[in-house]
This record gives sequence, structure tokens and C-alpha cells, in this order.
Amino acid sequence: MEFKDKLVVAVSSRALFNLDESHHIFEAEGKEAYCAYQVAHEDDILEPGFGYDLVKKLLAINALTDRKKPLVEVILLSQNSADTGLRIFNSINHYELDITRAAFTSGATPFGYIPAFGAHLFLSANAQDVTNALAAGYAAATILSGVQHPSTCEQLRIAFDGDAVLFSDQSERIYQQQGLAAFAENEKNSAHIPLTDGPFKGFLAALHCIQAQFPADLSPIRTALVTARSAPAHERVVRTLRQWNIRIDEALFLGGMTKQAFLTAFGADIFFDDQKSHCEAAAQHISTAHVPHGISNPVVPESGTS
Repeated sequence: MEFKDKLVVAVSSRALFNLDESHHIFEAEGKEAYCAYQVAHEDDILEPGFGYDLVKKLLAINALTDRKKPLVEVILLSQNSADTGLRIFNSINHYELDITRAAFTSGATPFGYIPAFGAHLFLSANAQDVTNALAAGYAAATILSGVQHPSTCEQLRIAFDGDAVLFSDQSERIYQQQGLAAFAENEKNSAHIPLTDGPFKGFLAALHCIQAQFPADLSPIRTALVTARSAPAHERVVRTLRQWNIRIDEALFLGGMTKQAFLTAFGADIFFDDQKSHCEAAAQHISTAHVPHGISNPVVPESGTS
């Protein structure tokens, strides 16, 4: 998906706001009780969810340019109905979020509307919706509950794992199936062969296009690659990004070290990783989103959700 003229990020209602109470009602009492509860409380303002601060920072980028058209748009993709979704929009208005477009699907998975809206990323609290979106070829991630530490920095800082996120999982497969020595030998021999695209390449490219609208020292976005790779496996990554002509501001090659301290030092507003255990550890320090893609994420049967 190309950038064209703006970055489009789709979020679910549960990624944007804390809907734990009403979700528990859905799980315990069913859809009718959930709908009645939402209608009865439609004037009660929801607390921010784990994706709220990210959305605020994304939308704030539009105030930094005199363009008539926004650089960033956030849309809502929700399994709520239009009726129960009224509470969501009341909360959006309360927090003065510039979100005007939405799809309410009354319980159906909403990922099919991602290409219609031209979204570069779908961020949801519903793991099955995210799995469906990734399987269809769209960048998507499940935002995890953890801690919320609103950043004091106005700059939006986004960190990515490499294999199975920015890049395909081909190299990760060699590592898991044949071991570290085989992985290192393959990356050394393939140093001049670009890695194939992962699901988040298009999102990174769209971020790069926004960065290009500003002087480097005044960019509202800073990106980082935080990977377990080390030398000499780093060379293929560097050459791949060069071939893509995509900017990464910081690249951390950790050689298997845990990532939490480095993500905190970078000041990440969100971190995307394909390995659930890495995400759960990082979520205790920063906002984290799991990308259930590649060999580390076996496909699970689809099930109904709220």
C-alpha cells in the first residue's frame, strides 16, 4: 500500500478507549446485555485505552504543517453497532480527537474495510481481528495491556523488531529450524541480497514519507529498529533498508540481549514485535503491540469476539 498523500491508521474502539467493563458484560451475559449497557451509559465518557496516547501524537502532527490536507488520519474500525458506537464517538468528541470516519460492523470482523479506507496500519485489542488482517496482507498488531507512561516528549517515537515485522520471517525460520550458526552463515552469505518485505514495510515507508516533509532535526517522528541480530548479520539489514530507500533513525543490534531497557532509553511510544513473550515483557515498561506473523505465531482457529 503506497503513502500517496497521507498516513492512515485504523484503530479499534478497545484500542482507543478502556472498554474492559462493558467487554466483561459481553463475555458474561451476551450481546444483548452488552448493547443495553452501552446505550444506558452512552453519555459516560470512557477512559483512555492503551492506544490513546499514540493516537493523540499521530493527530498532533497535523498541527505542524500549513498543508490544507492532513498528513495523518485516524479512523475507527469497530465491532460495535452504530447504536452502541454512539458512546465511542461521544468520548472522541470529549477528548477533541479529530476522528470523523468509522466503520461499525455489529460483531463482524472489520478488517475488510482496511483497503477501502487506505489504512497503512490496523491497531486493535482483538487478537483474532489482527490475525485476520495480517493473513489478508495488511499491517496489523494487537495492542497489549500493560503500563501507561505518557511521554513528555512531543516527538512520536516508534520502534520495530526486524524479522517477521519489517522483514519477512525467512531468516527467522532458518534460526529456529537450524540454529544460530546456520542463521549467521546464511546472513553472511546473503549480505548483498535484500530481505523480502515484512507486513510493516508499508507502514514504515509511510512514516518515512512524513519525515521527508520536515528538516531532519525537526521531524515529528523518530523511528528505531530494535533487533536481536548482531554483527555480521546486521549488514543485510542495513543494505535492505538502503535498497528500499527508507530511513531508520536508530538501529540497535542487541545480539540477543533483552530489549526493555533499550526501548525505555529510546523513549518508544510503541514497540512492534512478532514474539509474544518479548511483547509481554516490554509492555510492563512501554506501550507494546504484538504482530502475530511468521513462524513464531502458529495459526489458531477463528472464534467469535466482541
